[in-house]
Amino acid sequence: MKAKSSSGSRPGKHREQSGKPAGNRSGQQAGRAGGAAVKAAPAWMADLPVQIGQQYEAEIIGISHDGEGVGRVNGFTLFVAGALPGERALVRVNHLKKQYGYAALVEVLEVSPDRVKPDCVIYEECGGCQLQHLSYEAQLRVKRQQVVDNLVRIGKLTVASELSEEGIIVHPTLGMTDPWRYRNKAQVPFGEERGGLIGGFYAQGSHRIIDMEECLIQHESNDEVVARVKEIGARLGIRAYREETGLGLLRHVVVKVGFRTGELMVVLVTNGSLIPRVDEWIAGIREALPAVASICHNINVKQTNVIFGDETRVLWGSEVIYDYIGDVKFAISARSFYQVNPVQTEVLYGKALEYAALTGGETVVDAYCGIGTISLFLAQRAGQVYGVEIVEEAIADARKNAELNGMTNVHFEAGPAEVVLPEWTRQGVRPDVIVVDPPRKGCDPALLATILELQPRRVVYVSCSASTLARDLRVLVDGGYGVAEVTPVDMFPHTTHVECCVLLIRNC
Repeated sequence: MKAKSSSGSRPGKHREQSGKPAGNRSGQQAGRAGGAAVKAAPAWMADLPVQIGQQYEAEIIGISHDGEGVGRVNGFTLFVAGALPGERALVRVNHLKKQYGYAALVEVLEVSPDRVKPDCVIYEECGGCQLQHLSYEAQLRVKRQQVVDNLVRIGKLTVASELSEEGIIVHPTLGMTDPWRYRNKAQVPFGEERGGLIGGFYAQGSHRIIDMEECLIQHESNDEVVARVKEIGARLGIRAYREETGLGLLRHVVVKVGFRTGELMVVLVTNGSLIPRVDEWIAGIREALPAVASICHNINVKQTNVIFGDETRVLWGSEVIYDYIGDVKFAISARSFYQVNPVQTEVLYGKALEYAALTGGETVVDAYCGIGTISLFLAQRAGQVYGVEIVEEAIADARKNAELNGMTNVHFEAGPAEVVLPEWTRQGVRPDVIVVDPPRKGCDPALLATILELQPRRVVYVSCSASTLARDLRVLVDGGYGVAEVTPVDMFPHTTHVECCVLLIRNC
């Protein structure tokens, strides 16, 4: 991301070049310690090998799922934001618990060869990325190791290694050739600063908005829309919403772009149903941004940090824009879920298709099907695909997308998968393959029990959380399945998130 030029250069950049990454990232845990420093310390704290406020040399031995360095001081674990594995660092303890603590990075004494200078000039302040100070090749290795650690620690599964070929094969993380400008959706909070509109992303661990001109992981069109909306809003005298008072109008601007079509959707999220000078808003956006195909208005009057309210209406243009994953066309509405990295989505779904090993006659069930993205991808090779999703609006979108692509071998139904699947079974549906792509909390235990009861030949598990994936794999393995292989996919470069595609095969 690129800060406004008025903000000038930041001393943190110079400290980082000299081996002292500073700014909010290295000290983000300090706020947790504010109360602890003035209260009487509990008795157990005196027995710890480190004390709050003191500096120590730490050996950084790993990296956490939040992107913090995992340091050791006299055998005690300290999480150090900004530190990297393999480094020796001077740290200051800010907060302690009985088994671990948090420390700020004071100085890097021995620098990791994987440390790089972040390209984003507000990286130290913004909470959007966590790993820009780590080389991309190292990011891919760290994400694979994150998956391995969860499989072993949570799933109690054996993973093959260089020392032993026995166990689950975890492939190298599939990364991007160009890991920048990949996000097709921006959700930008708006605020005010010195009497003017600002829009950007939240500072780490807060709701303080960091104003920006560009975000290096967003599609360039998203940056352009946000900049123009700022200008138009300022010209029309629009006030931004303030969380602390509940006053003001403009809360968020949501931008969606079709990577393959170039179409843009702009969603103005406001604290109220009326937009002053709305015709001038529309005319200004259309004049400044000819690629815009849809301008929508979402109303959210609740005092909440949830972005969208319940009502969305079209101010101008179409209610949807279009994009492709492979050869499959999708309609994207203001509220519909669509993977934010279309390049890597095709990689991920291609791996799911490979693992499903379809020859043209199989029956496939897609649990958690959403708007039908995986379902329609699989339907190109399957005999029949049945998609189930608890959100009725998503099922309506899935049906429209099937019709859009002329696919007649797909059936969608709304409801809990663990309820719908047995009903399909009673109707004679016998799945050869079941695909699951659950939310971060993982599969519902009842769905896992249903899968074990139906005993499909193959299960393809697409996951956005390595920890809940490992937990669910343990259940499926105990129920008679073997984990054949795991492929991590880097859907979100420069963040700590990693997706996985897993193949499970029923034991004979």
